[in-house]
Amino acid sequence: QVQLVESGGGLVQAGGSLRLSCTASRSIFSINDMGWYRQSPGKQRELVATITRGGDTNYAGSVKDRFSISRDNAQNTVYLQMNGLKPEDTAVYYCRVVTIRIYWGQGTQVTVSS
Repeated sequence: QVQLVESGGGLVQAGGSLRLSCTASRSIFSINDMGWYRQSPGKQRELVATITRGGDTNYAGSVKDRFSISRDNAQNTVYLQMNGLKPEDTAVYYCRVVTIRIYWGQGTQVTVSS
């Protein structure tokens, strides 16, 4: 069982930055698949970025070069640094961890004003 707690969302103007954090209730050292997803009203949940145990990353094309995912195993935390935010980045952002099953956080709202 893994519980995930996200933080760092909020309201920001276009061009601004936010850093999201997702802290797990147990060690993430052995967890290979961790990532961030987002969902806007009326849309399906979509991948934003993932990171493996070895530090390999993958990004959605719409956020590449603006967002950066990282993990701190000592803190059991995965981060999403978001720079150059755009109104279309407005969504609820969810942390996801995959072990023998998939775990989701409760989500954190990110709102980007134009």
